[in-house]
Amino acid sequence: MASAGHENLDLVLTGDEFSVPTNKDIGAQVPDDIASQRCTYLCGNSLGPLAKRSRSLIEEELHVWATRAVEGHFNHPHHREWMNIADTVTPLLAELVGAKEKEVACMGTLTANLHLMMSAFYKPTPSRYKILCEGKAFPSDQYAFASQALFHGYDPRDAIIEVFPREGEYNLRASDILDEIAKQGSAITLVIFSGVQYYTGQLFPMKAITRAAKDQGCLCGWDLAHAIGNVPMSLHEWDVDFAVWCSYKYLNSGPGGIGGLFVHEKWESTKTPQFAGWWGHDPSTRFDMPPIFSPTPGAQGFQQSNPSVLATVSLLGSLQVFKQVGMMHPLRERSISLTAKLEALLHQTGFYIPPDLAAKYLPDGPPKFTIITPAEHESRGSQLSLLFLPPESGVMLTVFRHLKSMGVIGDERHPNVIRFTPAPLYNTTRDCERAAECIKQAFEAIINHSLLIGG
Repeated sequence: MASAGHENLDLVLTGDEFSVPTNKDIGAQVPDDIASQRCTYLCGNSLGPLAKRSRSLIEEELHVWATRAVEGHFNHPHHREWMNIADTVTPLLAELVGAKEKEVACMGTLTANLHLMMSAFYKPTPSRYKILCEGKAFPSDQYAFASQALFHGYDPRDAIIEVFPREGEYNLRASDILDEIAKQGSAITLVIFSGVQYYTGQLFPMKAITRAAKDQGCLCGWDLAHAIGNVPMSLHEWDVDFAVWCSYKYLNSGPGGIGGLFVHEKWESTKTPQFAGWWGHDPSTRFDMPPIFSPTPGAQGFQQSNPSVLATVSLLGSLQVFKQVGMMHPLRERSISLTAKLEALLHQTGFYIPPDLAAKYLPDGPPKFTIITPAEHESRGSQLSLLFLPPESGVMLTVFRHLKSMGVIGDERHPNVIRFTPAPLYNTTRDCERAAECIKQAFEAIINHSLLIGG
């Protein structure tokens, strides 16, 4: 018998909770009989589609704004008073990341929150000042780490330790990360990785890395931009010190959606905001406008400004769907199934080669692709990153344009990668089949008609 979570997930998929663009919307060159059908949208790792509930909630708030104006802060027809609007999403975010409500704040944006967390947790000393991270982290993280090191008077080339995959490999070995922590732990003050690596889709062993960092006396933080809403987490139980995230990828909150952060409760009395703002003040006296800052206990003391109501309810609409299906565990089961299905279909196209062969591929070889995301389910989320060969040949761009013309939307990472994400809230087995079909057609067109772009 199906569990309640699976039954609810089936209902959500049947009920079509998300507005996915049609083939016509994206300009696909497809027959008229399928032009009005929704496209094959496999880009939720970059921007999730619009939840229909989010549209309704935003329209309600626009009406409240039009009819109540400032009174909406305190007197709201739907009982979502704007002064407490973040309270509508905080419990749901806490459940997604495995935290207590007071450990979570819905606020700001990803990199701004990262700087706030580093201002509180990155306290270098002459003997312990290094930051350990993955090589080629998302550029905004790299910029933040470097600028924080410079702000404290350290040369980023010395202060930042990057761990790279071994030669001929595409992903980091967990043992290499743990060995680096053990080797340089006495000089490392902060270990900070992405929960899921944005480029390869590798899911890092968060619990093991956090424990290893603590064993060496290091603090441990996480960038969860590609992990939240994608994989289950237990930040409180794992003893993570802090984490930050955005919400417009797997949480489907909309472009530039509101971010969030986590601060473990053990820091409640010792880690206070270095850069305070009025919305982080104790809410019982916030509107008394006292001259001395008194932080709200927990993560919400780091809030600076009141959150955007429209951005928050947009997030709420999607989170309500997560709650309806039972949150992450049923979604994770379906994610594993869909991603494995897509992977198997891609292997069957006739143009796939294993990663170990791809690393040795010759510049004049025929067009092929490999998958650089780990094959092990426990080492990846919903994303598969396809690397196109030969390098610098124009294969990726040609395939990407063909996919779009056929109504398949992934996203390209120059020069050679296309990322596909079969997100379990709205993608189907048919989406996986369509993507693999179009990949095969693109390669056949390249071979038969010499359609390479660039090269």
